Amino acid sequence: MPDSQAVRRDAELVVDVCMSVKADDVVTIIADDTREDEARTVAEVCVDRGAWPVIMNNEMQVRRGCADTHFPVSPPRNLHQAMVNSDEIMIVTQLDWAHRFAHISAVRESCDRGAKIASIELGMGGWGLTREVLEDNARRVHEAAAALQGVEKVRVTSARGSDFTVTIKDRPVLEVTAIKEPGQMMGPLPLWAEVAFAAVEDATEGVVVVDGVMLGIGLDGDVSEPITWIMHEGRVREITGGEEAERLRATIDGVENADVLGEFAFGVSEVEPFGTPSEKGRLGAVHCALGDNSHAYPGGQNVCSLHLDGNLLDVSLQAVDTGRWIFQDGKWAL
Repeated sequence: MPDSQAVRRDAELVVDVCMSVKADDVVTIIADDTREDEARTVAEVCVDRGAWPVIMNNEMQVRRGCADTHFPVSPPRNLHQAMVNSDEIMIVTQLDWAHRFAHISAVRESCDRGAKIASIELGMGGWGLTREVLEDNARRVHEAAAALQGVEKVRVTSARGSDFTVTIKDRPVLEVTAIKEPGQMMGPLPLWAEVAFAAVEDATEGVVVVDGVMLGIGLDGDVSEPITWIMHEGRVREITGGEEAERLRATIDGVENADVLGEFAFGVSEVEPFGTPSEKGRLGAVHCALGDNSHAYPGGQNVCSLHLDGNLLDVSLQAVDTGRWIFQDGKWAL
C-alpha cells in the first residue's frame, strides 16, 4: 500500500504536468467507490492550485456497466452537463469501464468545447514517473505518427498467428499522450502513449489473434486462451478459442455494427504494466477494437453502442506502402 506522500506526489504529476490545471479552472472528477480516496487526493491538489474541483461518484453506473457490457456507459444528463462545462475532466474509476467511457458523445462534446479529459491509470503512489519519461513516450508517439503519414495500409504479424492488414488511407492519426492539450481526445495517463486510427470499415483482412487483454467481457487480466478473429471486408466472420471467445461472441451477437473492426492502434510506452487494460499502451502491442469508431477517431464512420478492445502482444508492424517497420517482434524499430 503506497504511503500518502507518494500518492500525493503522483496526484501532483497528474494535476500539474499531465492536465496543467490552473487557478479558477472548473474540474470534474468522476469516481467510483474503489478509487474514491485517489479522487479525493487529486481534488485536494486541484484546490491547492486555486481550481474548483467537484467529485461525482458514479459507482452505480460503473458497477452495473462492469457486470453487463450492454448496460449504458453514457452519463446521465447532470454528469453530461458537468463535463461539457468543465476545463478538465478526470475519470478515476475501474479502468475497463473508463476505456469504454471514452467512446461516448459527452466525451466528444467536451473535447469539442476545449476541455482536457483523461482517465487516471491504476497504481497511483507507485508510478515513479518524471516529466522526462512522459516526454520520451510522447516523442515516440510523434515519430510513429510521422512514419505513417500518408500510408494506405499496415500489416500486423505475430508469433501467435496474427497476420492481417488494416487500411488507414485518408484517416487522420490520433496521437494520445500523457501531457494533454485542450480538445485532445480522451486517453489514459500518465503511463500511456498510443497512436490510433479509425480503420477503414470495409477493408481489414486476415487473422487477428488476441493474446493480451480483451475488454468488455469481464476479464481481470489477459485471456487464458488466445481469441482468434477471422476478418474479411472489415467484419469479423468467425471468432474461435475457448470460453472467453464464446463470451465475446455472445457480447457482440445482435448488436448492430459490433462485428466491424473500427479501431487500429498501438502503444509505445515502455512503462505500462502487463495484465491490465493499460497494457494496450505498452510498446510492441497492437490493439484492435470491434464496434464504434465514430466518437473518438477522426474520419470514423462506424456507429455502434459497443467498443471492445483486444490486445496483441509482441507484434511486428509494418507500413505496407513504404516497407518501413514500426515494431519488429515487439521491439521499437524506428
